[in-house]
Amino acid sequence: MSKNDWKEFIYLWCIIMSGIVIVGSILMMIVFAAGHINLYGPNDDVVELTTANFEHKVLQDDAIWIVKFYATWCSYCNAMVPEYKKLAKALKGVAKVGAVDGEQHYELCSTYEVRGFPMIKIFGVNKTQPSEYFEARNAEQIAKAVVAEIQRKLQLVIKGQEDVVAAKVAAEEEPESDVIELQTDDFAKQVLNSNEIWLVAFYTPYCKALTAEWIQAANELSGKGFKLGAMDVSKHMIKEKEYKFRDCLTIKYFPANTRLVSNAQDYHGKRNAADIISWAVGKLEVPQLLQLIDEASLYAACEEKSWCVISVLPSLLDCNARCRHTLLHSLRKLSEKFKLEPFGWLWNEAGEQPVLEEGLQVTNSGYPALVAVNCEQMQFSVFNEPFTHDNLVKFLGDIANNRGHKMHINCAQRPAINQVAAWEGDDVQLSKKMSLAEREITDEL
Repeated sequence: MSKNDWKEFIYLWCIIMSGIVIVGSILMMIVFAAGHINLYGPNDDVVELTTANFEHKVLQDDAIWIVKFYATWCSYCNAMVPEYKKLAKALKGVAKVGAVDGEQHYELCSTYEVRGFPMIKIFGVNKTQPSEYFEARNAEQIAKAVVAEIQRKLQLVIKGQEDVVAAKVAAEEEPESDVIELQTDDFAKQVLNSNEIWLVAFYTPYCKALTAEWIQAANELSGKGFKLGAMDVSKHMIKEKEYKFRDCLTIKYFPANTRLVSNAQDYHGKRNAADIISWAVGKLEVPQLLQLIDEASLYAACEEKSWCVISVLPSLLDCNARCRHTLLHSLRKLSEKFKLEPFGWLWNEAGEQPVLEEGLQVTNSGYPALVAVNCEQMQFSVFNEPFTHDNLVKFLGDIANNRGHKMHINCAQRPAINQVAAWEGDDVQLSKKMSLAEREITDEL
């Protein structure tokens, strides 16, 4: 083969290979595009539903809807197409038939707990709680289920109970709630610049599955160091990139004085009340156990708390540094256990605050002693059991649940608080504990 023949051969080879690459690319594009072609076209009686039109077309419509959630790669979904088109034609003017591409609109699948494809749901009398269809996937059987739902609605209308059902549904959807609906113009003031902890759900209208769980979480966490808010992102002009919404519902944790949205933390757990509460509690800081050394420390620990828990510990002469550290560790464990309760925590050494001890009736109970004071309710309660963890948990649990024996106290008559030195964690130095008379005797000796 001559040199020119080789050149011609190589040239033809390059052309052929280029053609193969181009044809292959076109075929790949066709296959890729085909994977995202909806199963139902504009000439079918099946309405293609999306995240954008689902609320308006289905939830706000008086008609009964049968909705199929599908995926284009699902063989069962594709096999069902002829029967589903036949169903739509048969129900035309009677009920409405829709389909959701679960690959493209996964938010709707999440909202309505679609666990596999195809899944059929009937949006009937109670649109917020559609029923699942589990029978044979043919037009005749599905139509029977839709007709049964239509008959149910007709009976309610004839008996005049449709409004009653609607009211019941509305009541179930909107129970009494501590959730605060937030607006764009006051978000910075209410949340970012707040000295309180916030959990905020950013949602779109079709994310209704969480409503009851979010309200339950709000009601349980309210008054325990948290505020729970909600913002409908479809109604407010907010920056999606700044807030980093992941889907139709994004939950964010804003610590006190967050200042910036970027400082918030996303919640990635299960969207039920129990898990949300557990996660939030884990974020809450444990209240400090402060030593009562002056009036400022008293107010720092208890001014904004319903109950002030005051422990009076034995003198270091009776309970050395190691003993006191053990007692303080036990009290810190209690403060962590009851961190959701509106408790302030203080301790002082026996004899350092005699007026306070006498007023709280702990001078005759022995040490260590513990008392809980609520100036708002003008009540206090003295712990009179052995100083064990279980006994203390029971006592404080009764306080938290408004149980147990309580006595009247007049907080308007504030006791004198002595200013004392903070304990540095060491054992006592006897010379510092001696009275003036004792020192004089020692000097004489």
